[in-house]
Amino acid sequence: MTFQALLVEKAGDGAVTASIQELDDSRLPDGDVTVAVEYSTLNYKDGLCINGKGGLVRTFPHVPGVDFAGTVETSDDPRYRPGDRVVLTGWRVGEVWWGGYATRARVKADWLVPLPDALSTRQAMAIGTAGLTSMLSVIALEKSGVSPLKGEVLVTGAAGGVGSVGVALLARLGYSVAAVTGRPETAGYLKSLGAETIVERAELAEANSKPLESERWAGAIDAVGGDMLARVLKQMKYDGAVAAVGLAAGAGVPSFTVIPFLLRGVSLLGIDSVMRPYDQRVEAWNRIATDLPMEMLEAMVVERRLSDLPELANQILDGKVKGRVVIDVNA
Repeated sequence: MTFQALLVEKAGDGAVTASIQELDDSRLPDGDVTVAVEYSTLNYKDGLCINGKGGLVRTFPHVPGVDFAGTVETSDDPRYRPGDRVVLTGWRVGEVWWGGYATRARVKADWLVPLPDALSTRQAMAIGTAGLTSMLSVIALEKSGVSPLKGEVLVTGAAGGVGSVGVALLARLGYSVAAVTGRPETAGYLKSLGAETIVERAELAEANSKPLESERWAGAIDAVGGDMLARVLKQMKYDGAVAAVGLAAGAGVPSFTVIPFLLRGVSLLGIDSVMRPYDQRVEAWNRIATDLPMEMLEAMVVERRLSDLPELANQILDGKVKGRVVIDVNA
């Protein structure tokens, strides 16, 4: 049997290319469960992997695709049977392990999560790692005591995948949401997801030397990092919390001190979705199935094909992708 995949190859001169190829099943990696993939999605990491950047892919040829959803074809693990619908995010699939940009994937059973009945495989990939990360962030903020009664919650990088789902989730849960974007044309889109306030990126992007600023935010989901994270932390209300999920503006926070932690009791919550334990993944997916407004999810989605991925990879690295891109691997 054969399957179709986006194969990334590296030439002797170091040039990296990506093309759609028909591959024999014998080339699939070892694993407990073989899945007929129906949908995948597009993440920043996927853009890096397709272009051979960031050192994420070390063995070529390689099939990227950090996320996928589909139906079990064969299983050597009693937890999964043929016909079961499953979703996979993280575990370095698509980086170290062949991933979801293919019509068939073989993985370890421990990496899979049963798909909640309320979600289709397409919806699961409209959510993907980005949506899972957003839900994990919301859960972390809730556990830190952030509630709708305490005031506005800020979402940075709001027009991106994590930000879009974060805005929609928070708004549905009753929070007053402020959305940060550097693209004025996305203001209407963000308000349609539930944002009450649009904050221009320039207001928070510039570093300053102040140890604290006026209290404004009860909580925040930050997908940007760098000086913007520093500014957000300085503006947090007493006992506020920030869920840190990304570093689009850099990994360093050079303009920051520990003063917000010491004088305002602010919490900085690190959110990792790659190695998150199984029970926490199940909790997050079940919360998504009940808390995420599906009509708003659909408004975020653009559906594309495997053959579109090389172009999309460049676009996401250039910050030109809005919302969620779903890849129909069988189209």
